[in-house]
Amino acid sequence: MTMKKTLLAVALAPLCLQSSLVSAQTTTDETMVVIGRSTNVNSIEDIPANVTVISQSEIKESGAQDLTSLLRGRAGIQVSDTNSGPVFSLRGFSGGQAASNTLILIDGRKLNRNDLSSPNLNALALSQVERVEVLSGSAGVLYGDQAVGGVINIITKSPDSTGGSLGATGGSFDTYGYRGDVFGRINEDWHYYLAGNQADSDNYRDHNASEDGSILGKVQFNKGDKRFFFEINYLDAYREYAGALTEEQFNDNPRQANPSNPDDYSHEISTIYRTGYRQSVAGNWDINAEASYEETDTRGISSSANNTKKLDNLYGALQLESGLPAKHGEVNILLGVDFTDSDFDYLSSALDRDNEQKTVSAYGLMNYPVLDDLTASIGGRYTSVEDTLRDKTTYPTGQSIDNDAHALEFALNYLVNDKQRLYARYDQNFRFAKVDEQAYTSAGIVGLKPQTGDSIEAGWSYSDSDVTTRLNVYRLELKDEIVFDSSALAPNGGTFPGANVNADATSRYGIDISGIWYVTDVASVGTEYHYVDGEFTKGVNEGKKLSWVAPHTGRVYGTLAFLSDWQFFAESVYTGSKYRDGDNANSQEKLDAYWLFNTALSYTANSWQASLRVDNWADKSYASSVNSWGAYYSGDGRKAMLSVDYQF
Repeated sequence: MTMKKTLLAVALAPLCLQSSLVSAQTTTDETMVVIGRSTNVNSIEDIPANVTVISQSEIKESGAQDLTSLLRGRAGIQVSDTNSGPVFSLRGFSGGQAASNTLILIDGRKLNRNDLSSPNLNALALSQVERVEVLSGSAGVLYGDQAVGGVINIITKSPDSTGGSLGATGGSFDTYGYRGDVFGRINEDWHYYLAGNQADSDNYRDHNASEDGSILGKVQFNKGDKRFFFEINYLDAYREYAGALTEEQFNDNPRQANPSNPDDYSHEISTIYRTGYRQSVAGNWDINAEASYEETDTRGISSSANNTKKLDNLYGALQLESGLPAKHGEVNILLGVDFTDSDFDYLSSALDRDNEQKTVSAYGLMNYPVLDDLTASIGGRYTSVEDTLRDKTTYPTGQSIDNDAHALEFALNYLVNDKQRLYARYDQNFRFAKVDEQAYTSAGIVGLKPQTGDSIEAGWSYSDSDVTTRLNVYRLELKDEIVFDSSALAPNGGTFPGANVNADATSRYGIDISGIWYVTDVASVGTEYHYVDGEFTKGVNEGKKLSWVAPHTGRVYGTLAFLSDWQFFAESVYTGSKYRDGDNANSQEKLDAYWLFNTALSYTANSWQASLRVDNWADKSYASSVNSWGAYYSGDGRKAMLSVDYQF
C-alpha cells in the first residue's frame, strides 16, 4: 500500500547526471502575485489587509521540516490534529470547522475539498517551497467560497536559472526522508523544473506510521509579455490511524493507539494537471487564463469498515487586468470569472454517497488612487452553486440543491510616509455546505443555506532598518454558520444522533500585534501576540465562548549568526486554555494552556547546508485535539530532526 519507490527513483535519476551544472541559488520573489491576484497590486504595502510572508530564508533558518512546525503560532494560526494531518485555523474557528473556513492554496490552486476532510499537506517538502503567504482575515471577493478566516498560500519554486539540490532528513520516531530537484533552460525561452520527495515516519503514536511521496514536473515559457506553464504533480500518501484515546488513556500513555481499531488506515493517490497562460492584449490589458484537473483515489479502513473515495475536480479561470492613468497614479482594474465541476463518490459498509457540485463565479476589484498616498478599493463577487446529491440513506433517489452568495469589499490604504502605513477594510465572505453536511441534515430540512459573514478590520505598520512593528484589529460576524449539532434532530434513517445545521449567529473580534528588532547585523529578536474573543450572539448558547479556540496565542523568537557559517534559532510558542471542541455550552472543564520550546542550529558552507531542529524540548504532553465526547489525540513529544542539503 506504500508508494512505489521506483517512481521516485525515476524522478530523481536526472539529478545524478547534473553535477556539472553551474551552481545557482534560487532567488526569492518578494512580491505577492497570488495573494493579491494581481500583477500590479502585489506588495504588502499595496494590499489593505493583514498579510505575512514567510520567505525561503526564514524557512531555512527555522530548521522546520514540515508546515506544522513552520506555521504554529505564526500570524495567529492555531493548529489541531487528530493524528491524521494538521488543520490550520485563522480568526477563531474550531478544529472541526477550520478546514472549511481557512482556504489553503498551492500556487493559487485551491486544496480545500468537497467533503469535510482537510487538505493533505504531508507530501509537500519545504525544500520545494519558495515562500508562504498568509492573509489573516476575510477574502470573500478575491477567493470566494471558504475564504472566511483567512488564506494560506504556499508558493513553490519556479526557477529560471540552472542548478539543483539533493537532501536527506532523519530523526525521532524512526523518521527519514530524501528529496531532490533539478532545474534549467531548454533554450532561451523555455525552462524546466523537476522535483521529488519521499518522507516516512513511525510518528509519535503507535499505529500511526506515514509514508508520503510526491513528484512534480513543470515546464515554463517566458518571452516578452508572454508567460506559459504546464505542470504535473503526483502525490502518494499512506497513513495508519491510531484512533482516539480516553482522558485516562491519554494521561497514562499518550503514545498508545486505540486498541479497538487496530487496522485503520488511509491510502490516497492524487494526480494534478495544471496549465496557465498570460499576455498583454489590447494595449494596457493583461489576460491570465488557468485550468487544472485533479483526480484523487482513496482507500482505507475506518472503525473497522472498508471505504473508498474518488474525487475528480475540473477548474478553470479567466482574469483581465489593466492599469489606467489617473491624476494621482494608476487605477488598477481586475475582472475575473472562474468555475469548478467536481464529482465526489464515497462508498463504505455504512455509507453510499455521491455528489456533483458545479460553481460559477464572477468578480471584480478596482484600486483607485484618491491622493498620491491614499488608495481606495472597491470590489464584488457573485457565486452560484448546484449540488446533485445522492445518499443511499437520506436521499436514495437523488436531490438537487441550488444556492448562491455574494460578497462586497471596501478598503482604504494610506501610506503615511516611507516607513508607516494605515489601512481599513470591510469584506464580506461566504461558504457553501459540503457533501457530508448536505447529506446529513435534520428530518424535513432539504439543504443548508450558505454561511455568510461580515468582516471589519484596521491596521498600522512601521518598518525601518532596525524595527518592524504591525498592529491589526478586527471583528468578524457570521450568520447561518454551518456546524454539526449533536442535539439536533437526526435525519430520517440517520445512523447516529445529531445533524448538520445552520447555527445561531457568532462573532469574533481580536487583535494581532507583532514586532521584530534587528539588534545587530547578526542578531534579531521578535514577538507575536494574538487575541481572539469568539462567542455565540444568539440562541441557546448566547454569550458562550466558541469551542476549541484559544483566546490567547503567541510566540517569542530570536536568531543569532556566528562564526560566519553558523546560525542559531529559538522560539517559544504559547497556546492558551480553551474549551473542548464541540463544547458550545461551555459546560466542561477547559484544557490547560501550554508552551512549546523549539530550537534549530544551522550550518552553511559553500554548497552545503545542515540543520538540527528540536521541537518541544521539554517533552511537554499536550493534546492536539480533544472533543466534547471525550476523544483525545496526542500532540508530538520531543522531536529532533537532522537535515543535510547539497546545492549544485
